[in-house]
Amino acid sequence: MRKLIYSLLLLAAGMSVQAQRTEDSVKAVVNALFEGMKNADAEKIRNCFDDSAILQTIGRGKDGRIVIRNEKVSEFADFVGKQQKGVADERIAFETVKIDGAMAIAWTPYQFYYNGKFSHCGVNMFQLVNFNGQWKIHFLIDTRRKEGCAQ
Repeated sequence: MRKLIYSLLLLAAGMSVQAQRTEDSVKAVVNALFEGMKNADAEKIRNCFDDSAILQTIGRGKDGRIVIRNEKVSEFADFVGKQQKGVADERIAFETVKIDGAMAIAWTPYQFYYNGKFSHCGVNMFQLVNFNGQWKIHFLIDTRRKEGCAQ
């Protein structure tokens, strides 16, 4: 009986370690995106996304109504790549990471600083897909606001 309990504990511990490694690999891709932004590295940014990735931002139009803006990964990467290194600094916290097989989500509240000055805050919601052992961002949507931001 003692051997059975010991074996079950070892199995559970092994599964926990594997889950943590998988979660860490999801976080690594998200962190690489923000490192690419901070370093104005367009290629690093592009490498974080799969070929059919979708980027969206939820904001408000001039009339105050909610709108969703779409952006191409290539345009986003090119824009950030033209900035000076260190200008775009998005500071995130991983609030939630969930994984099921080849699919993962990450919920990351953030604060964005431009040229060292606070600009806005919000939340990023990532959907990632594991292609042949490599996580890629497939969908990214974020909110942006200036109110209610803890600095």
